[in-house]
Amino acid sequence: MDVYRELYRRSIAEPEAFWAEAATSVTWDRDPVRVLDSGRPPFHRWFPDAAINTCRNALDRHVEAGHGARTALIHDSPVTGTTSSVSYAQLLDVTARFAGVLRGLGVGKGDRVVISMPMVPQAVIAMLACARIGAVHSVVFGGFAAKELAVRIDDARPKVVVSASCGIEASRVIPYKPMLDEALRLAHHTPERCVILQRPQAPADLGDRDLDWDEATAAAEPADCVTVAAADPLYILYTSGTTGRPKGVVRDNGGHAVALAWSMRHIYGIDPGDVWWAASDVGWVVGHSYIVYAPLIAGATTVIYEGKPVGTPDAGAFWRVIAEHDVKALFTAPTAIRAIKKEDPEGALFAQYGVSSLRSLFLAGERLDTDTYAWATGVLGVPVVDNWWQTETGWPITAAPRGVDGVALRPGSPGVPMPGYDLRILDPAGNECAPGQDGAVVLGLPLPPGALPTLWQDDERYVASYLSQYPGYYLTGDGGHVDEDGYVFVTGRIDDVINVAGHRLSTGVIEEVVASHPDVAECAVIAVPDELKGQVPRALAVLKAGAETTPDRLEREIVAEVRGQVGAVASLKQVTVVPALPKTRSGKILRAAMRDIADGRDTPTPATVEDPAVLDALRRTLRPQP
Repeated sequence: MDVYRELYRRSIAEPEAFWAEAATSVTWDRDPVRVLDSGRPPFHRWFPDAAINTCRNALDRHVEAGHGARTALIHDSPVTGTTSSVSYAQLLDVTARFAGVLRGLGVGKGDRVVISMPMVPQAVIAMLACARIGAVHSVVFGGFAAKELAVRIDDARPKVVVSASCGIEASRVIPYKPMLDEALRLAHHTPERCVILQRPQAPADLGDRDLDWDEATAAAEPADCVTVAAADPLYILYTSGTTGRPKGVVRDNGGHAVALAWSMRHIYGIDPGDVWWAASDVGWVVGHSYIVYAPLIAGATTVIYEGKPVGTPDAGAFWRVIAEHDVKALFTAPTAIRAIKKEDPEGALFAQYGVSSLRSLFLAGERLDTDTYAWATGVLGVPVVDNWWQTETGWPITAAPRGVDGVALRPGSPGVPMPGYDLRILDPAGNECAPGQDGAVVLGLPLPPGALPTLWQDDERYVASYLSQYPGYYLTGDGGHVDEDGYVFVTGRIDDVINVAGHRLSTGVIEEVVASHPDVAECAVIAVPDELKGQVPRALAVLKAGAETTPDRLEREIVAEVRGQVGAVASLKQVTVVPALPKTRSGKILRAAMRDIADGRDTPTPATVEDPAVLDALRRTLRPQP
């Protein structure tokens, strides 16, 4: 590992020299002279005197270099039975035109645009168009209900919302426009205009505020790239907070482009012209980083897949896409591989499709268990690379990078720290743990380029959420340890955010819905292990005195309400009625203790518990004796 160790050492000991060199891989409107500004800690800024345009780096520079005919994007849509491809020149043309639409609606540098769309090329175009004119986009996952969309509209305060008439799943069409209309009714902020992509499966009735995407684009004049400061925001991506209020993670333009360019080549081993598939959604951080920006900045071909490649009758959907499009590397969540393994335990479908292009499988978003790792390695015959990161970091904290010699794969570990991430394991007192000893996983400041510089218009919450517990360090919220060889092992969350199939959701958001039921006195939502999705929420409810509901009826009503207010992505299926919730003497609910019980761990009763009998009763409820 000598090559890796020297690379990592240099990134920590000489960060400015390291990232100055990495910055030569992107095209600047004004070259950086100063690499790092640490004059206002803990708010550090990368390339503070430089200027850039992210869309230029993703599109224009490749066309100008003579690669306009190269395929930029492949849209594979089994739900509509269509497949199409777009070259870099074509994607540049339609992006410039839609940027002209936004400019014509008064959107300029620093204005926000909320995007809520299905997995169609227009979602990518809308993101790039915002970047082109210096606007700040905030993409909201299309599976969220109207209330969640409204919360994000109120926080971002967009001038324009971009959406579609519908989304399409294997068995149904989901109207988006009524959901958007309801979100706008609930929101306090009112966007000036909405641009709606009309889809033939369910055209929408447009109102006075609405514009038809195709008509507006056809009439628009193309817009040129607008130069922005490297430290200016590119996007806001909302992630779950433990209070139920989402946190707006900010990503800048310059550091983001540099980090993604470095990661695409060195971590994922992707070169210009390679076909890459990140099987995620543009509404999540993987979609931002590795469906849209990283592959296009690298000059690669990115696959955007409309549909659910797992959980359908076709367990070979992944292998079909890889075989048909000559995909070199796949990025997905362990949940997907577990689902395929369940349907095709012998891997016959992989052999049937004759996949020959695949060189690597990358898994992230949740814990990779050793059985899934072993199955995928045996069936695919390629390296299965676990990597660990967060919405906040935007690119991997740890990995076994394919473009750096000497880093072997180690089952059970998501790899070693990537350049710029000064990863430490600290005990509750802030002392560094010995190799093999579990503690809190933290990252020394400054975080590397590409990581969040702050939260949207909320520096205080950024400090309180991430930087206050261990001064000088960013708290990841995960626990784990590092072995003697430097490999990181992540054991799980230490807060109240759960990870459902790679989607981070706040227990607070779900608890608000559960608590609103008229028969519920108090409640708690915890993460419980799930064979397919890694984690799913489980609600524990204490009934009001005199409540006449039955447990089955309560469960049906709450599950339906969570689906309606949070969305199906929450995956709440189980609501358990309990006589009381375990609490500390100060009244804090002992969620960590409940998670341990649900995970099957025999942990001692916390000394702070108010009534040990309540915890004992919960053990019997969550883990019934045979």
